[in-house]
Amino acid sequence: MSQYAWLIPVLPFSSFVAIVFLLKKSKAASAAYALASMVASFVVALGILIEKVQDPKAIEIAVNWLNIPEMGNFRGLNVQMGLLIDPLSAAMLFIVTFIAILVTLFSIGYMEGDEGFSRYFAYLSLFAFSMLGLVVANNYFQMFVFWELVGLSSYLLIGFWYHKPSAADAAQKAFITNRWADFAFMVGIILLFVYFGTFNFAELGPAIEHTKDAAFITLIGILIFIGPVGKSAQFPLHVWLPDAMEGPTPVSAFIHAATMVAAGVYLIARGFILFESSETTMLVIAYIGGFTALFAASIAIVQKDIKRVLAYSTLSQLGYMVMAMGVGSLTAGMFHLTTHAFFKALLFLGAGSVIHAMHHEQDMFKMGALSKKMPVTTWTFVIGSLALAGVFPLAGFWSKDEILLAAQHHNFTGLFVLGVIVAFMTAFYMFRLIFVAFFGEKKSDHHAHETSWLMTLPLVLLSVFAVLAGFLNSPWFYEAFGKSFSTFVFFGEPEIPHLDLGVAGLSTVAALAGIFTAWLIYSRKAIPAESIAKKFSGLYKLLWNKYYIDDFYQWLFDKVMFMTGKALDWVDHHIIDGFFDGFAKLVGFTGSKLRLTQTGALQNYALVIFGAVVFFVLLASTPLLGGVIK
Repeated sequence: MSQYAWLIPVLPFSSFVAIVFLLKKSKAASAAYALASMVASFVVALGILIEKVQDPKAIEIAVNWLNIPEMGNFRGLNVQMGLLIDPLSAAMLFIVTFIAILVTLFSIGYMEGDEGFSRYFAYLSLFAFSMLGLVVANNYFQMFVFWELVGLSSYLLIGFWYHKPSAADAAQKAFITNRWADFAFMVGIILLFVYFGTFNFAELGPAIEHTKDAAFITLIGILIFIGPVGKSAQFPLHVWLPDAMEGPTPVSAFIHAATMVAAGVYLIARGFILFESSETTMLVIAYIGGFTALFAASIAIVQKDIKRVLAYSTLSQLGYMVMAMGVGSLTAGMFHLTTHAFFKALLFLGAGSVIHAMHHEQDMFKMGALSKKMPVTTWTFVIGSLALAGVFPLAGFWSKDEILLAAQHHNFTGLFVLGVIVAFMTAFYMFRLIFVAFFGEKKSDHHAHETSWLMTLPLVLLSVFAVLAGFLNSPWFYEAFGKSFSTFVFFGEPEIPHLDLGVAGLSTVAALAGIFTAWLIYSRKAIPAESIAKKFSGLYKLLWNKYYIDDFYQWLFDKVMFMTGKALDWVDHHIIDGFFDGFAKLVGFTGSKLRLTQTGALQNYALVIFGAVVFFVLLASTPLLGGVIK
């Protein structure tokens, strides 16, 4: 099946082209083609997944894309367009195509009646094409091309309702924030090529292993890591992701579960040999990830918008994944990316179901009692929240514990403790949402109702994966399927899963304590939330204003960048342009006067010559200058 891997990104791209040029006037045809292309890609991806389980050997298919021969000191440039199919890409292809099918199916019901219905499915197909092209790339250059296409696709979908100023601003914020990160990423891969002479992952692996220039490897590693800091919204470039909620909710599910933010974590995994070659780079990755996990979780506990709670939850979970990579466990990071894709897609689509039923109301404190009106949405949402909180035996329990075990095993005690604290906070803010929106008192005169099967079917399917996906990396699964499967599950790492009762017990207690605390405050109301916010008003205000980082960036843009731009514009207009314009005017003026000496009349030239002779004769007769002239 690997020889047909090129079809996986091409099929969604054909959907994009077909909708834009042929089908845009037919909503039904646009949605049908988009869904059919996703299903076809999934079938191929599933075949490749089964193939890689049986034989994890990497397969690379490539053709020359750009070939510039050597000239003098220039070593030449050869860039390929190719496919790299191995356990890592096979797992990612399955995740992206599976989530894409469910998001597309859900979107048919969610976007019903929207004027931009066909345009939406065209953009969604482009998004899938961009992410799938990134996943199968066999070199950094090709990955960067699709990396930028992922950014473009997210820009189009975040700002889908461009007539809303908030949506247009959010799209620009995402695009501009990622430009900073992508510039560093681009510089990093250029330096990588200059130093090693190739962009190819397979060729770079042994070259990086044998290099002695640790400082240069550290520099390249950090520059390339800045790319995922932007795409995967790590501190301090996290600010775009919460605002990305302005796009349609199914888009949020796609971004947060399987595409844009997953691209950054996938890049770290794909280039892991580069990062692990530098202890400094790994420490930077680990601590930025850990800090982001705690930082985002603290903001989530005060949010009122149902989508923003989930957005900061994604930030926190991405921090977990990045931290896992940084402490040295590629398996733990990718395993959590996999399980997170299922329950985070479930939670966002569940939120979309609620928002659709609530006529686009997103404030959870204006909801309440939804469990009576929306039972399927409610209980699938609870399953997703339990998985996210890491409650045994759901998917999040296994992947989150894998990260905590990795931190403990590699002696990152501080990050281990931080991870346990984040587990408590995650359970608290998710069940705060559940106790308020689904099981709390009805806060407004809403007429919520269960959504159509097009929207509830994806929720049910995802809830099954949210329960079962974690068992893939459990000791029981390993024993049942034997070591033949281990190379695939662990991406080549010699790690055999085991259940550490101490870590499992601690993380479970933390999760249950978070749920109990949320119940005590928001359901039992033993401690009114308003009194806590009032007692800790300073802290509450700090969290509500997101540590004022967005305000700082706004000030930086308005007072520093904008004013600097105005100053440079003045210099350009008045000094640089003034100098060159003035010089041009001087040359023009001089020329206009000198051309008067060229009349073309012979008499005039004879008169000038005669005048010059007379002038010099008179000058020679002057006592003071005569001797000099002679």
